[in-house]
Amino acid sequence: MTSQVHFPMSYTLFYSPGTASLAVHWMLLELGVAFEVRRVDLDAGEQHGAEYLRINPSGRVPALIIDGRVYGESAALLMLLAERHPQAAWAPHPNAATRADWLQAMIHLANGVLPPMRDWFYADKDGAAADAEAVRRLARRRIENAWNTLDGALSDARPYLLGDTVSTADLLATMLLRWSRNMPRPATAWPHLGPYVTRMRSRPAFIETCRREGLTEWLNS
Repeated sequence: MTSQVHFPMSYTLFYSPGTASLAVHWMLLELGVAFEVRRVDLDAGEQHGAEYLRINPSGRVPALIIDGRVYGESAALLMLLAERHPQAAWAPHPNAATRADWLQAMIHLANGVLPPMRDWFYADKDGAAADAEAVRRLARRRIENAWNTLDGALSDARPYLLGDTVSTADLLATMLLRWSRNMPRPATAWPHLGPYVTRMRSRPAFIETCRREGLTEWLNS
């Protein structure tokens, strides 16, 4: 008889409203697990203060304390939470036909969309101000190419990125799609992404995440 590993469930999320921590906050609510939150005031520079840097030396959010140990990176945290709560089925089983698609989607979003999104928002802070517009033009092209890919994946009328079952890839994608809301061509302008966004925004846990974070933009009503 194979023994099962049971994890103690102690979570504390360090977050800032609407940032890369949003998908993790949302996932914790979807899971229905107990967790604590600690808001990090990015405008006040708390992410660069000694207290927070002791928690997360990268000076970014999210940081998630799991049973006393700190972990970061939103995509990795979503995958980790899915593994810790397999009964919730937020990731395909290792032997499932869609497992490779899930892994590919998560890595694509983390490596192909998150970096150009940062370039779009922080081009004049992370690099030379004189180069900012060129960086943003490249970032926009990469972001819109990503929307083309996601829109194509949804063109067969599937409700979610992997098919009929929602996964962590949908939470991560929706967070990134939200960030495009004030770009020259927001993601909702794509024919299949628009209905997909509406569907994801209707999830009660998304609505509750926005309520808790004080986010009033980009809701269905």
